[in-house]
Amino acid sequence: MVELANAGEGLYRQGFAGDTFNTLWHFVRQAPAGWRGAYLTALGADDTMSERMLAFFASAGIDTDTVRRIPGAAPGLYMIHLKDGERSFSYWRDMAAAKQLAADAGHLAAVLETGEAFYFSGITLAILADPDRRRLLDHLSAAKRRGKTVAFDPNVRPRLWPAGMDTARHWVEAAARVSTHLLPSFDDERATFGDVSPEHTAARYHALGASEVVVKDGGGEALVSSGGGAELAAVPCIAPAAVVDTTGAGDSFNAAYLAARLGGAGPADAALAGHRLASRVVAGHGALVG
Repeated sequence: MVELANAGEGLYRQGFAGDTFNTLWHFVRQAPAGWRGAYLTALGADDTMSERMLAFFASAGIDTDTVRRIPGAAPGLYMIHLKDGERSFSYWRDMAAAKQLAADAGHLAAVLETGEAFYFSGITLAILADPDRRRLLDHLSAAKRRGKTVAFDPNVRPRLWPAGMDTARHWVEAAARVSTHLLPSFDDERATFGDVSPEHTAARYHALGASEVVVKDGGGEALVSSGGGAELAAVPCIAPAAVVDTTGAGDSFNAAYLAARLGGAGPADAALAGHRLASRVVAGHGALVG
């Protein structure tokens, strides 16, 4: 999405961001040798902002061949509001091209048959129509059966589920079933599913088929549950020098964790890498802090 961040005196700084994109942007900087990152999304085919966004992707080392181009469409937009380092957002996404990222069955199949690891989020699911959600999950389920890594962050945002939280829960659980690695945040899971502890969250996702679950807890420790729940580790957070902006903290954690795991690190070491990167990100402005 197009991002507008406050630059003082009624001015806003324009950038590009969004939860899955933030993770990919950081991933390509952390990725093990030989790995490349590509973004499955949709953009306009004839507007200036889509062209600028594609150029930004390319400048960040992100492959753009997987981007679907739609005549007459355009990216969505959001604005960041900050208070004491915590952020809130205003969104304009009703007509965003990304809502059609899974609408072309042929394009989707071609993209998802080529990758080695896939990452998506609850926001990905929330912006899609039901048939497109099902189509995306069917392809990811096939990837899981082929032995590919399929990572999912539920990232539940109630305002994106106008049909209600029962619908959100249904699709989050459906996504968990096709995933190998789950990266939930405990605050979301407690609010959405009534979980009483990170251990409860991990056990629930293992029961749905995830082999590895990392439960983030804001500025607290991360619970790493691997081996289908047979191995548990609490990985302490790394405190930043100062919290400037928490935008993208969880996204960057996910990126470093996945890069480390794909590079051969163990689950606890990968979570530590996630904490390390997130602590740098929250000490700067915006989600894309190098």
